[in-house]
Amino acid sequence: MNKTKKKRIKKEAVWAYVFILVPLCTFTVFTIYPVISSIITSFQDYKPLGSEWVGLANYVSTFKSSLFYKALKNTAVYTVITVPIAILMSFIISVMILPFRKGIQSFFKGAFYLPAIASGVALSFVWKWIYDPLPSGLLNSLARVFGFSNQNWLGSSKTAMASLIIMAVFAGLGQNIIIYIAALLGIDPTYYEAADIDGATFLQKVRYVVWPLVKPTTVFLAITSVINGFQSFQTAYLMTGGGPDNATTMAGLLIFNRAFKYFEYGEACAQALLLAVIIAIFAIFQFKVSANDVEY
Repeated sequence: MNKTKKKRIKKEAVWAYVFILVPLCTFTVFTIYPVISSIITSFQDYKPLGSEWVGLANYVSTFKSSLFYKALKNTAVYTVITVPIAILMSFIISVMILPFRKGIQSFFKGAFYLPAIASGVALSFVWKWIYDPLPSGLLNSLARVFGFSNQNWLGSSKTAMASLIIMAVFAGLGQNIIIYIAALLGIDPTYYEAADIDGATFLQKVRYVVWPLVKPTTVFLAITSVINGFQSFQTAYLMTGGGPDNATTMAGLLIFNRAFKYFEYGEACAQALLLAVIIAIFAIFQFKVSANDVEY
């Protein structure tokens, strides 16, 4: 290798490190540093002009808090109900869209994906209008058509969580559908031909051909959806504020309130770290459960 080529390779390596340095610095400043800082703060009684080291006091206070367990329960219920329904509906809709021509496919994909690109704040206010407790509210107007009385959908502990779940399911369909359709288009047509030769019906093809072949996609969507579900904050914050009677207080909202409403930054960091551990445990569990059926 001559000197000119060595010099060129060295120059390219220098520029490669320069380009790597930019995202690395961004990742360090906005991810690694906040994580390390939150770990340290979780052992402190944080004050802007001087923090006091309190050891495990913030964790002890968190474990003694009944509201923390209620927030975890609400988050778990929200996630466990939302994720399977959203994934199943996305899969069914994707299978129904797939046989159409490309133009019609594009129309349906755009129609379902549109809410996904809209601002979460805008979606929340649209759904607040749908759930308006006044007789003029859209859902109440539809309910009266079927003989039901007006409901305070977001103001009643009996319906508030269900209302948030319904919103989350429909708001999250678009992204799942796009991913599922991409997976369905990647299936080799010879599988369908073999199923046709064996005389398989449409439902048998879906059950024994399509569903097994999109399992990696399903696992991916399940894991990411569970993580997003446990991190849910915006919907509850904007639509219910955690009420009524903390019926919709999610873990993320509890952490936010603890930090920016009550200024208990140390306890908020402790709760955030515990939530991160819980999310990691669930993700690892999902990987382990699906490891026997899916090859990564």
